[in-house]
Amino acid sequence: MTDTAENIPESTVSESHSTPLTIGVDAYISQTYARAEGDKLWSKVWQQVGRVEEIPKVGDFLTYEILDDSVIIVRSTPDTISAYHNVCSHRGRRLVDTPPGAHEARGQARQFICGFHGWRYDLDGKNTFAAERQDWPCGLTEESTKLRGVTVDTWGGWIWINMDPGCEPLRDYLEPAASLLDHFHLENMRYRWRKWLVFDCNWKVALEAFMETYHVPYTHPEFMNFGNFLGWSRAQGKHSNIGYDAPKGMEENQAKLRIGSGADPRKSTIEMQNFTWENANTNTTRTLVDAAQRLIDELPEGTPSDQVLRHWLDSARRDDEARGVIWPTVDPQVVAASGTAWQIFPNFQIGHALNNMLCYSARPYGDDPNKCIFEAAVYELFPAGEEPETEWEFTPPEDPAWRTVLPQDFVNMAAVQKGMKSQGFSGPKPNPYRERSIVNLHHNLATYMGTGAPVDLA
Repeated sequence: MTDTAENIPESTVSESHSTPLTIGVDAYISQTYARAEGDKLWSKVWQQVGRVEEIPKVGDFLTYEILDDSVIIVRSTPDTISAYHNVCSHRGRRLVDTPPGAHEARGQARQFICGFHGWRYDLDGKNTFAAERQDWPCGLTEESTKLRGVTVDTWGGWIWINMDPGCEPLRDYLEPAASLLDHFHLENMRYRWRKWLVFDCNWKVALEAFMETYHVPYTHPEFMNFGNFLGWSRAQGKHSNIGYDAPKGMEENQAKLRIGSGADPRKSTIEMQNFTWENANTNTTRTLVDAAQRLIDELPEGTPSDQVLRHWLDSARRDDEARGVIWPTVDPQVVAASGTAWQIFPNFQIGHALNNMLCYSARPYGDDPNKCIFEAAVYELFPAGEEPETEWEFTPPEDPAWRTVLPQDFVNMAAVQKGMKSQGFSGPKPNPYRERSIVNLHHNLATYMGTGAPVDLA
């Protein structure tokens, strides 16, 4: 069934301007602020920790670390994913150690055994063995020895955790993003590649580098050869979304899959797809690139831009369907309202499209405000059984595997972190139209942290 524009949440088409505001720098550079985030922010919010398909069998597990906390996420039954604080109830030793230099620990287990005194826990978190239990004539109850559970849920194919026992349901937390992105069936996508690194900037600096299009003409000027890449930004409660500006009649071109502009949109679309595939390896697929190559042969010169866009997407859709890849059918108005990406508070970005997506996440590296763990992953629809085997690859910023586009952003991220500390800098002043998502992030941070709310720009 085709999704219709009637299903667009009202807030997703709201006014996208904000008043001119400025933001204090403590959220970026203060160690006191960074330490306070543990109790006030990270222990209270839903966090994306992995994909459902990463733990398909009973006993499959992975770990997730944030500041001083580590969580084990395990498939405890064929239909149940459970999560526990990764700490033995006896003396506090971590049950599962992350190998040096690894993104996380993962594996297959029938039980978790503490390496210190051998206490054991089953997949339901129950303590099944405590050495010399008789030495505790009382006190070692099932309640006092079990692993402390962490709230876990799934949406969009991702696993989410929340360490606050009284947290609101995940679905409620994710709105209005969830209702709009449900149209895209993100749960059907699989990793094409995924990379991570420890970067020399605060986690907010890292995310904000990708939360707006205002930087594109200046950081990535090569893309301006293919059209105008400036766009809007809308506050959506805890979250926000961004999209490209588009002329009347080309509303669908606000989204991720868009054509090149200029005298001949056929040629500029070919050039843009080739450039994106070779220099970023994001935001497109081999099917889309190949379908673009045929535009000159299949469409006459002078074909209007909206017809070029429709022909290109319809052609790629048919090509994918022939190899067993079925795109969701989404009303063009829904595609337009969804834009190019959603920023899920506090630290996850979903850059969605009909058959692929690019996602970023960033989180603290210890309590050092000048470092973060940064992750980038590209997903795609694949024929059943042909999904590539991937893992998180540690990839330093200078590694050529990042190609040429993302390193341009990396240069900014490191330079911004240094500049934030200058006595001559009075705080960020986001563009009220194109960078509203950044203002919204800090409004929401201030709600949790109790400080740092944006103020009027004098």
